[in-house]
Amino acid sequence: MQIDQKWDYLRSLLTGMRGAVLAYSGGVDSSLLLKAASGIMGPNLIAVTAISETYPPGELEPAKQFAAALEVRHLVLSTGELAREEFARNAPDRCFHCKSELFSKLRQIADSEGIAHILDGSNADDVHDYRPGRTAARDLAVRSPLAEAGLTKQDIRSLARRMNMPMWDKPSLACLSSRIPYGTRITLDLLRNIQAAEDIVRAVGIRQVRVRHHGDIARIEVTQEDLIRFSAAEIRKRIVAAFKELGYAYVCLDLEGYRIGSMNAVLERKEAGTGQ
Repeated sequence: MQIDQKWDYLRSLLTGMRGAVLAYSGGVDSSLLLKAASGIMGPNLIAVTAISETYPPGELEPAKQFAAALEVRHLVLSTGELAREEFARNAPDRCFHCKSELFSKLRQIADSEGIAHILDGSNADDVHDYRPGRTAARDLAVRSPLAEAGLTKQDIRSLARRMNMPMWDKPSLACLSSRIPYGTRITLDLLRNIQAAEDIVRAVGIRQVRVRHHGDIARIEVTQEDLIRFSAAEIRKRIVAAFKELGYAYVCLDLEGYRIGSMNAVLERKEAGTGQ
């Protein structure tokens, strides 16, 4: 389907629902879904932003502003996934426990409001990555209209830009725990350290960054276009010095660049029989 056909199909899906509770992070995916749903569902739509130690700071206020501009009822919900041992121990099913925490609370809100549908902003590209959180979504009957309509990340950014949405080119968001290898325990101090490291890289003008934590090694992922920035000695020295203050002994640049789900590579190797 062409992008306009996908948009029309998305609107038809939302029209059939009549009302929904929407998991709204403030990223471009959930923001586009919120905009589409707000024009159809009106007061029968509730946007819910979940905040916790794993939610990147600084994202909440823009999310509030956009929901207010659309005149959508917006709730802020505190979740406690870090207090759950199933999450903190960081097994490969970590995301399942995080999403179970979130979607269970959204289901409670929906039931109390007499609303049948819960929505999230997963898109058509997400089905190609390892995402155990999708199991939690299925268990609690959460729908992903963007994915159902076949809208990819590129489609979503194109539509958001066409509609002059302020976050159309916003870097992709992800739970801070996605920077930690499976099997390494997730702690508040570690999450704060990772956030501080990413802020250091952003301070030199790089918007899309992931700092993957590997013990005393920090592995930096940036887009292919931004890799060239690290050819400047002053930038390298600045980042290395700041990272060492955070406790990293080694600071590495991933030559493959930023990519979604890079921590899942070890799972793919094990499935292929090449990982030990």
